[in-house]
Amino acid sequence: MAQLKPISLDRFAEAREEAYVVLARLMAQLAPGEHVVRLGVTVDGQERPLTATLPLTVEGEGTPDDLVGAEEKYLDNLAFLLACGLAQPLSYGVMYLRSPSGREGGPASVIQAWHLAYGTLNECSAAEAAELVGGGEPDTGFADAFGVHSEDEAEGEAVYPPVAYTVL
Repeated sequence: MAQLKPISLDRFAEAREEAYVVLARLMAQLAPGEHVVRLGVTVDGQERPLTATLPLTVEGEGTPDDLVGAEEKYLDNLAFLLACGLAQPLSYGVMYLRSPSGREGGPASVIQAWHLAYGTLNECSAAEAAELVGGGEPDTGFADAFGVHSEDEAEGEAVYPPVAYTVL
């Protein structure tokens, strides 16, 4: 059984805040369509990862005014698991986003991935995403991921897009 290292409540609060910033940055990049975010986190000594899935629906014209919908229970579960991974220095995992590709003649969906290690989500190249996630599904391509962490305190407020988020 995995033994978590003790962390302060302040550290967890910071990790929780960063988790929501990460999700806001991710949602701000989404084009209209159905998307799925999956996260697997393993703590040092744990055999199987804990997982969370967040289905997202984006309605609109591909502008900052698009409406992003998520069920609250799935959003809270993924944010909590991500906060745990960000707070625990001996955790690791993978978060990936499956989105419709929107390209004629291309794959139906595209995957972008981030590798969680030492409390940070690092963006993966398309090749790294293919290696981490695997190519088990037909008609799926991979793309380079974008940065999801806040750069500094001053930028933190500008991260949230002027989007109306809904709870389904």
